[in-house]
Parts: sequence; C-alpha cells; structure tokens
Amino acid sequence: MTFFKQFKEFAVKGNVLDLAVGVIIGTAFGKIVSSFISDVVMPPLGLLVGGVDVKHLSLVLKEASVDSTGVVVEAVTLNYGMFIQNVVDFTFIAFVIFVAIKGINRLRGKEEDSKKVPEASPTEKLLEEIRDLLKK
Repeated sequence: MTFFKQFKEFAVKGNVLDLAVGVIIGTAFGKIVSSFISDVVMPPLGLLVGGVDVKHLSLVLKEASVDSTGVVVEAVTLNYGMFIQNVVDFTFIAFVIFVAIKGINRLRGKEEDSKKVPEASPTEKLLEEIRDLLKK
C-alpha cells in the first residue's frame, strides 16, 4: 500500500474527522468564552478593584529607550495582567465544559438505564445454573 493511500485512509477515518470538527467547534467556543470573560466579566471586576483593566497590568523590567543610532528600543515588561486574564478564561472554560459533560453523562446514564436488561432474580439464576449443569 502506498504512503499516500495510507494517509488518505487515515485522514478520512471517522475519528479524525470527528476530532477536526471538535477542534473547530472548541476554538469557536473558546473565542466566545474569552470574549465573555474579557468584555463582560472582567470590566466590572476591574471596576471593583479600583477601575483597573486587568489585561494591562504589567511590571516594567526595563524602560523604553533610544539607542545611539536613534532606534527606539521598546520597554521590557512582565505582563502578569494577561496571565491573570488567561487563567480566568481557562477556569471559566473548564467549568463550562465540566458542566456540559456532566449533563451529557446524566442524559447518557438515563438512556443506558432504559437499555439495561433487568437483572435475573435468584430463582432464575438458580435455574440457569441447573440448566448449565444438565448440559454438562
């Protein structure tokens, strides 16, 4: 089997396509949640802590300067505000996914319960054992 034929079989398998769809939907979902956090949740939170936009919090390690040739050297900053923003984004996304999966599992559990074969009574179990012994 040629390399390209093997690759084609791999690429069109259901699992790969499902994964691709999941990544695309996950990316879009991540953008929605990030927008919700940065545009809806963080502004009031910033207002509560003194009107600060958390994303712009940083620690200047080296000030901006102009070198001897006249080129501007940008400041070196530690952008801990963006880190805080990303941690909040991740936490919220993880929580929403947890709740969604918990709900899906609850629905699946109800479906599986309805599909389960009722367990045999002790009498039925005994009769099955007797039948199996008689077969031997």
